[in-house]
Amino acid sequence: MSLERVYRVTARSRFKNLSEQARSSLLKAQPDHDIFKSAFTAEGTFTYDEKVLFFNLRYEVRTSEGSEAAGLIAQEEAELFLKTLGYSSHPLKITVTDVSAMWGE
Repeated sequence: MSLERVYRVTARSRFKNLSEQARSSLLKAQPDHDIFKSAFTAEGTFTYDEKVLFFNLRYEVRTSEGSEAAGLIAQEEAELFLKTLGYSSHPLKITVTDVSAMWGE
C-alpha cells in the first residue's frame, strides 16, 4: 500500500478562437484571475494575463498512484473546466511537482 502524496500540477496553454464576447468577459474579470492571486487548490485556480492570450490552471492533487496519475487527474479537470466555460485552447502542457518530496515524506 502506497502512501498518499501531494502534487502541484499546472496546466498551461494558449486560448484558441475566443469569441469577442468571451474575450470581453475575460478582460473584465482579469483582475480576479491575476497570477499573483493564484494558489494550488483541489478545485483549481484559473489565471491569465491582461492580453488574454495564455492561461494557467493550478491544481493540488492528492493520490497514492504517482505523478503520472496526478497529471492525468489535473488534465481531465482542466479540460472539463475549459469545456464547461466554452473556451478552446491549444494542447495543454502539464507540469507535475511532488511537494511531498520537498517536505521529506
